[in-house]
Amino acid sequence: MKPTLQLQIGQQLTMTPQLQQAIRLLQLSTLDLRMEIQQAVENNPLLELEDGAEDFSADDLDGDADGDMELERDDALDDLVEGTVETDSEWDDLYVGQSSAGAGEGDDADAWQQRHANPDTLLDHLEWQLNLTPMSDRDRVIAQIILEALDERGYVTVPLEQLVSTAEAQIADPDDPLEDDEVVAVLHRLQQFDPVGVASRDLAECLGVQLAQLAADTPHLGTARALLAHQDLLEKHDYAGLRRALSVSEADLVAALGLLRTLDPAPGQQIGGETADYAVPDVVVRAHRGGWRVELNEEVLPKVNLQAQYAQMARQVGGDDGQYLRNCMQEAKWFLKSLQSRNDTLLKVASRIVEVQQDFFNYGEEAMKPLVLADIAEAVEMHESTISRVTNQKFMLTPRGVFELKYFFSSHVDTDGGGECSSTAIRAIIKKLVAAENPRKPLSDNKLASLLNDQGIKVARRTVAKYREAMRIPSSSARKRLV
Repeated sequence: MKPTLQLQIGQQLTMTPQLQQAIRLLQLSTLDLRMEIQQAVENNPLLELEDGAEDFSADDLDGDADGDMELERDDALDDLVEGTVETDSEWDDLYVGQSSAGAGEGDDADAWQQRHANPDTLLDHLEWQLNLTPMSDRDRVIAQIILEALDERGYVTVPLEQLVSTAEAQIADPDDPLEDDEVVAVLHRLQQFDPVGVASRDLAECLGVQLAQLAADTPHLGTARALLAHQDLLEKHDYAGLRRALSVSEADLVAALGLLRTLDPAPGQQIGGETADYAVPDVVVRAHRGGWRVELNEEVLPKVNLQAQYAQMARQVGGDDGQYLRNCMQEAKWFLKSLQSRNDTLLKVASRIVEVQQDFFNYGEEAMKPLVLADIAEAVEMHESTISRVTNQKFMLTPRGVFELKYFFSSHVDTDGGGECSSTAIRAIIKKLVAAENPRKPLSDNKLASLLNDQGIKVARRTVAKYREAMRIPSSSARKRLV
């Protein structure tokens, strides 16, 4: 075959270094972008922070902001929104654990240190008490083994037989073999440590230890202790069965359950715990002249400019030094252009989201509209993958709280009127209905589906069950309570 030349015309997308950099910056979170800017300034002499801006690290992220829907900038960011945290407990809301942590008053420096210091872990707190407790070396070894077997709630996570075998291997005294009663005795000693009830083997034992700390004349103390012997009935919320088993009146049963609710089912969580992670908003929104205004939270990102002196030298100096400076200038211009492109894209997408979800900002979750990536992509004339990148790990500060941009996207359910209702709105309605239900006769999934259908929202019972479980709301039988 003879070699020939062929001419073909076609289009091909080439991922240039500039495009790769722009895409990478687009999907970075605020923290990652700050570190990326810091690294770029350190590596490129043509980049410098604006006057007044300081170097920063990952520990410097501590800021809040407010914003609006026009591309304007305010000097101050106010109206910070506080969030709430919901927790679950065992026995499906049979009782509510209560705990508190007091903090002494001091000067501002001490208060700052208390907020930012790493809290002691549960193990540290218990070991500190163990070191102050008179105990034989043999018992101290057993106690240390038990403490290392606790989970974050303060419960012993391994069987008694395993504790005995582990302690026996460490003690290794053939003349005095370890017995189960010795481990149980140390276990009971540890259960008196602060917080009371720690090192328990199950929920009934934990609550029983706390009941034992109450005064003997505490009303309904005996009935509360008797309740702990019927865990199966408590878990099923079989109040009629509990009354028959204990031969008590409904009033006594209600009072005894109320006493159990004052106890802490997870005492270990009072101590230490994970340090809260704070989301730094990339976009801020607030009310403005009857509407909503959106802007970037520029307070959390430093201002980067070209270094004027080196830029002038890059144009005048020749040789290798001049070529190096010109290369740095080109890279600096690409970086600044990529930053600007990221900011413009983020602001454009956030503004469109706020425009679509104005009812949410006005009325709350129940007014959330269905929204998918394709809707925003079409409106801002971008690809869906770009919208996915720009909404990933990006947060919006609003008068209703701080939300990830992806929170505003949800699927839809048809309504009787031919419209659509978002899954987020349906979850909010279910949560509202459950909160207002009669505790003696909670709403079943069928009843919730019926109530939603009465509002024109076509939803099946299994869909209601799926949403309810996603919100960690127990079933109707588990929510049933005496009042």
